[in-house]
Amino acid sequence: MHSHQNWVFFNQPWPDTVVSLSLFFLPPFIAKQLGSKLVFCRHHRQEAAAEAGKMKLAVEVLDASDLMPKDGLGSANPFVEVELDGQRQRTQTKIKDLNPYWNETLVFNLSEPSILPNLTIDVSVLHDRRVPLPLPSLDSSAQSAQPRSLGRVRISGVSVSPSPSEAQILRFPLDKRGFFSHIRGDIALRLYVLPDSSSPSPAAAAAAEAEAASMLFPDPTPPPPQQKKEKKSSRTTPQPQPQPPMPKDEPRVFFSVPTAAPANRPTQQAPPVIESRAAAAPAPAAAVMQIPPGFPRPPNEYGLIETRPPLAGRVGYRGRDKISSTYDLVLPMKFLYVSVVKARDLPPKDITGSLDPYVEVKLGNYKCTTKHLEKNQNPVFNQMFAFSGERLQANLLEIIVKDKDFIKDDFVGRVVIDRTDVPYRAPPDSTLAPQWYRLEDKKGVKLNKGEIMLAIWMGTQADEAFPDALHSDAHSIGAQALIHTRSKVYFSPKLCYLRVNVIQAQDLIPSDRTRLPDPVVRLQLGHQLRTTRPSPTTRNINPVWNEEFMLVASEPFDEPLIITVDDRIDANRMEPFGRFIFPVQTAPERTDHNKAIEPRWFNLAKPGSSAEDSEKKEPKFSGKIHLRIFLDTGYHVLDESAHYSSDLRPAAKHLRKPSIGILELGILDARNLMPMKAKEGRTTDAYCVAKYGPKWVRTRTLIDTLNPQWHEQYTWEVFDPCTVITIAVFDNCHLFGAKEEIKDQRIGKIRIRLSTLETDRVYSHYYPLLDLQTSGLKKNGELHLAVRFCCTAWVNMVALYGKPLLPKMHYVQPISVVQLDILRHQAMQIVAARLGRAEPPLRQEVVEHMLDVGSHLWSLRRSKANFHRIRFLLSGFGAVFLWFESIRSWRNPVTTILVHILFLILVCYPELILPTIFLYLFMIGIWNYRFRPRTPPHMDTKLSYAELAHPDELDEEFDSYRTSKPVDIVRMRYDRLRSVAGRVQTVVGDLATQGERAQAILSWRDPRATAIFIILSLVMAIFLYVTPFQVGAVLFGIYLLRHPRFRSKMPSVPYNFFRRLPSKSDMLL
Repeated sequence: MHSHQNWVFFNQPWPDTVVSLSLFFLPPFIAKQLGSKLVFCRHHRQEAAAEAGKMKLAVEVLDASDLMPKDGLGSANPFVEVELDGQRQRTQTKIKDLNPYWNETLVFNLSEPSILPNLTIDVSVLHDRRVPLPLPSLDSSAQSAQPRSLGRVRISGVSVSPSPSEAQILRFPLDKRGFFSHIRGDIALRLYVLPDSSSPSPAAAAAAEAEAASMLFPDPTPPPPQQKKEKKSSRTTPQPQPQPPMPKDEPRVFFSVPTAAPANRPTQQAPPVIESRAAAAPAPAAAVMQIPPGFPRPPNEYGLIETRPPLAGRVGYRGRDKISSTYDLVLPMKFLYVSVVKARDLPPKDITGSLDPYVEVKLGNYKCTTKHLEKNQNPVFNQMFAFSGERLQANLLEIIVKDKDFIKDDFVGRVVIDRTDVPYRAPPDSTLAPQWYRLEDKKGVKLNKGEIMLAIWMGTQADEAFPDALHSDAHSIGAQALIHTRSKVYFSPKLCYLRVNVIQAQDLIPSDRTRLPDPVVRLQLGHQLRTTRPSPTTRNINPVWNEEFMLVASEPFDEPLIITVDDRIDANRMEPFGRFIFPVQTAPERTDHNKAIEPRWFNLAKPGSSAEDSEKKEPKFSGKIHLRIFLDTGYHVLDESAHYSSDLRPAAKHLRKPSIGILELGILDARNLMPMKAKEGRTTDAYCVAKYGPKWVRTRTLIDTLNPQWHEQYTWEVFDPCTVITIAVFDNCHLFGAKEEIKDQRIGKIRIRLSTLETDRVYSHYYPLLDLQTSGLKKNGELHLAVRFCCTAWVNMVALYGKPLLPKMHYVQPISVVQLDILRHQAMQIVAARLGRAEPPLRQEVVEHMLDVGSHLWSLRRSKANFHRIRFLLSGFGAVFLWFESIRSWRNPVTTILVHILFLILVCYPELILPTIFLYLFMIGIWNYRFRPRTPPHMDTKLSYAELAHPDELDEEFDSYRTSKPVDIVRMRYDRLRSVAGRVQTVVGDLATQGERAQAILSWRDPRATAIFIILSLVMAIFLYVTPFQVGAVLFGIYLLRHPRFRSKMPSVPYNFFRRLPSKSDMLL
């Protein structure tokens, strides 16, 4: 009974200070034993309370990559330590591994499940310095030193998934612990809450209390000898307590054990959780994971992951003054190139004495064939094949010549070459000269007739034969679809504006002379159409319009301008007066607004008359039209948004400035792509498209892989640093006989602004591939890019920051915003049509996605994003206002007194105001240099308001311009738009009211208010004339910064006077 009362005493939640004072007055040996038992009791009481809540948090530590070496030998001994709510656990130590793989699950008890969103999970990757080093000369003090930090991640509790089935593998970039820390790499984690079935039974708390009570106050009866021996050994060496057998559903738990004895760790491991980076089997259809409201996405899921691949441009053997591209932003990929040139003197196989030869190139399981040529004993093939060096499955390369037949192809001869004898060639070496090889039969005996010319070498993707070669990974597709897999470079057509000034017409001959004609002029250039406005002054046979139109023309100007004068009979009927076809290539050019272009008269011909009739000596007269037509080449034709344009040069070549640098882009690889063809039993056929200026590049299509590796490098000339390069990834849907109307699926898009890049620095990161769909935001994988911007003319680049962004004509003769949007849309259509006629075609959906064809359409999501951008911009002024209010309210008297002193100094010495302001700006810039961005910009999901967008808002955003939705949905969206517009209308009205009150001060709309103001103005003028300026400024500043004791909470007199001024809001209907 006595021991039970003592246990109840110690089990109460007494403060730590009371318990410590109680132990202080006990004898030392008793206090030491009771203190250790008390700590053990408190620990078991916390575990019992947590087990009673039936909730645990599991943190799966999978792997880390590209860690920073810390042991002085180019490696590290990493382990992971996770801390949550006072509980700390760690994983095993991986010896000398910068890319460790743990796959361990750490389980933490949650005392109160409701406080999980308020908790922070601290994950630290540490270097274990206690591991014995192989060099005896090193300092032995490292055996007892504290572990060094390799980086850490702090994750909010709101990012934890509610169940293991919804938890995804997330990679977090490691953050620094201090300013001078050198950290790199990332770590893969899974965080989720275990279901109730994995929690211990409710009797765990009672069992823990009983065990703790028995340890504090043991039973007087002696225990069995075996138990006493085990208890004694547990005091000498800290061993983990034996655990009851766990059910199969419960994940394995790793407790903290000393790293000096790794052999004591249990060898049984839980089933590994592997991040899906390749697909060996068809994956299920991709779905958007819907996160519950209490569990938002982790903050770093859409962030950049910095990498450090062994690129030649980063290693350092590339000189600073070397600008030409040398493929140093990608990793070399080895390829076996086989060039089948031609054959001669092939033995006949048909009855006719000839054969239909073709060549089959075979290496292991890969087999590629050339086209067959009918009735030809000396065929010329000129085809190139490339076998990836990573997939070479045999050492013998077979080149077999066969005869095409209806039933079975006949064997003609072959050439067998050992792969180890193939030479290696690297640019800038010249191309390898092809050689003649004598054919042999299946037994290896040389034939009397038949030779084939081949060139075989080992090379890389930098070889000039790489783009046109048939790759071994594309052997499964047909010959017609093979062209869609190759990498190509495209150029947009040269665009310029065609300006047409329709002045007047004369001597029109109407078909019906009993009515007044209503002539209109129609201009047509390709798919572009313009029409003059009807006017009462033009209803005669000599109309005058004097209207100006702008159209987009593209070189080589093969489409003529068709000018038609019509007579408007009614709304749906027109009769032509005459027509004139103007060849655009004959139009004069204007590069300066001061250059006047003279108008010309053109004869109109009947629409039915042919060119032969127009060449007769006496053509039938149909009227004349007065036009001014010229090419306005001083403008830049916008085919993409002006906010992230990649080219700003004018159309005229002699107005363009020289380049200032070179942009180099290395498209390395992608990982964790979503299977876009899961319904077809395949994964993804991915290719990349990059656009900067008029140059477009397209990588080769890698078939049926979720982790494609391109390693292709491209170069652009840079004429303005304030431009943007766009890179996008698409899924090729035209490889296996798909219909033409099927569109390539977009996977993700990336934009990089060149002005945010440091010169001569290589940026290599994994960029998230984000795609916004009607179902929500979706991450389709990550794209690995290496970017470098090299400047060749520093003076010209710095001078560009003081010059206008667009050419001169955009400012001296500006184009209206509405007309500019129309011209931009038409320019995009011309570019898409021209690139769609290339081989392989760059399809229309690809061009429209790269140029953001729908960026000018209404979107409630974009409106919210722009509103938050404005609010964030004005928050700086709000912070200054709050700081000034804190000064006025004397919240910090020392700061307020210092502000008073500074104010008096500036008033007494006003010549110090401007130098002080500029010095303050300089100091702010120097201070912010420490916090400058270290990564290129990327798509910001929070700034875009993409994560919180409602599905109906996204459905409205992706709806066609002529809506195809039912009437009820359109009515609901219209009502929503009216409510949003009503709020905007209220804000605009309030701004107009304040401006009208300011105008009413001196307008005598309120005679009494105006009289009061001008009398006060006269008094202030006399006061300031007789009083020095410094005195007035000091009085005003002291009054403004007076103590709150001398200030009233009511509005001030100037504010009340301004609010009483009249506005024009009462004049609105």
